[in-house]
Amino acid sequence: MIVDTSLAVKQEVFAALVGIGQPAVSHLLSRATLTPGAPLGTWLNEYTAHLMEAAQARGGGAELATERAALAKAQRERIEMQNAVTRGELAPTAQLEHILAATAAKVSGIFAAIPDRVRYRLPQIEAEALELIAEEVGKICSVVGAMNLADPMPADDIDAVRGGDADTHRDATDTARWHETGDVA
Repeated sequence: MIVDTSLAVKQEVFAALVGIGQPAVSHLLSRATLTPGAPLGTWLNEYTAHLMEAAQARGGGAELATERAALAKAQRERIEMQNAVTRGELAPTAQLEHILAATAAKVSGIFAAIPDRVRYRLPQIEAEALELIAEEVGKICSVVGAMNLADPMPADDIDAVRGGDADTHRDATDTARWHETGDVA
């Protein structure tokens, strides 16, 4: 159906054309949204402008779209984190700190017992060698005791463990690489 937009139309015709009721057209005329007696083309332009203004007022334009996208992203991330917690892939930091501290205490206890175990199993070992072992174990215990989630193996602790010895340096470097990548090359 081709309509001549230069002609004026009755409210019922315009209402049927745009999909609203005649009372709504009457209301638009009373609010001066539509110009009384204007041709169909003018009413269509005025009505379209009215719809666009109403959409902007409700939607807020681009800012609202941006905010909605940010909200949707935050909701998606929250759900992803909840799913990761449910799968056991995430745990609260306080719980991990507690587990790390308990593990460090156990490991330090095991390391601290090494000099006495060596003395018991190898009574012929020299006191100087036992002192060296105790010193190195002490360094390791200090490193283990200072571990935290923020920095499990600080560079200063690696240097303390190295002690200038080439083999110790290699072992500490391997340990640092393992902490960073989970793999020792």
